[in-house]
Amino acid sequence: MKTIVLVRHGKSSWKYDVSDAERPLKSRGVNDAKLVANQYLGSNDVPEKIFTSPAKRALSTCRIFMDVFGLSENSFTIDEDLYDFSGEGVINFIKKLPNTIDSAMIFGHNHAFTSIANIFGDRFIDNLPTSGLVKLNFDIDNWQDFKQGATELVIIPKELKK
Repeated sequence: MKTIVLVRHGKSSWKYDVSDAERPLKSRGVNDAKLVANQYLGSNDVPEKIFTSPAKRALSTCRIFMDVFGLSENSFTIDEDLYDFSGEGVINFIKKLPNTIDSAMIFGHNHAFTSIANIFGDRFIDNLPTSGLVKLNFDIDNWQDFKQGATELVIIPKELKK
């Protein structure tokens, strides 16, 4: 059994004149990421390995989760392949994970994460919002066999604020 947890970066700010990769989180993005991280931690184990896109908004979201999880700064790996919007780079990244890893959390971007959740999960998600989280389980032993799995959990920040 293998598990992937996809976390879309928090809401970012367009108010600064910076490149896409350098856009920072808005305060709402910070607050939503904390909400989702705490909700996830309440009933789930922290994945064995954590990876993030190098984009500032994804990296910042990852750091918020690390803080909530009580993990150190060196508990995650930054990978350029995760700065991907189509999903192809993320899928290739997952297929190359070492088989010694059974669970991984990935911080990244849309449209990639909504697409992957819908292609490989069994629950349709119209759009994974910022700070949204999807946990997918796969009945495989080898990451190269990455295929249709089951959607175990979806956390949407807006639903936590009701």
